[in-house]
Amino acid sequence: MRYQRSLRETIILTQRPLILEILNSKSENKKMAHKIAEQFIEALKNLETNADVEQIALLFAEDAEVGNVVTIGNSHKLNAREFWKNYHATLGEVSSEFRNKIISEDVVALEWTTSGTNVDGGEINYEGVSILETDGEKITRFFAYFNPNKLGRQITEETAKGKEA
Repeated sequence: MRYQRSLRETIILTQRPLILEILNSKSENKKMAHKIAEQFIEALKNLETNADVEQIALLFAEDAEVGNVVTIGNSHKLNAREFWKNYHATLGEVSSEFRNKIISEDVVALEWTTSGTNVDGGEINYEGVSILETDGEKITRFFAYFNPNKLGRQITEETAKGKEA
């Protein structure tokens, strides 16, 4: 009795090199996304401790979309350098800790808590999630989700206290 291959077996056998190439490229893309996530975390820590905007700005594509729940209504589109400069200027001495990292081929989700002091010395403690979309080499889109009311109160209340003194 002669063995006949099924259509599925034929496709797998004839397309095996292509299938392996696709699987390897997906694995490689995920490795690149993981590397970008680690570079982002390192650059953010450097921004928070040394006010170095350049290291984090260099991770972004030139035409990257950058924003958060506060800037979404802003009619002026910020580039990465402006966005991170404003981040540092708005907050005082802060440190972000990352609880979870979810990484796919071209998207990274980072769950974080940022705590420290605002520019007037008042306490800041808020949490959120940042989504980074990548092209494998650069961040093409960044958006941070958090409770803006909680952060706004922490910044505004402490600023008001500072002005009363």
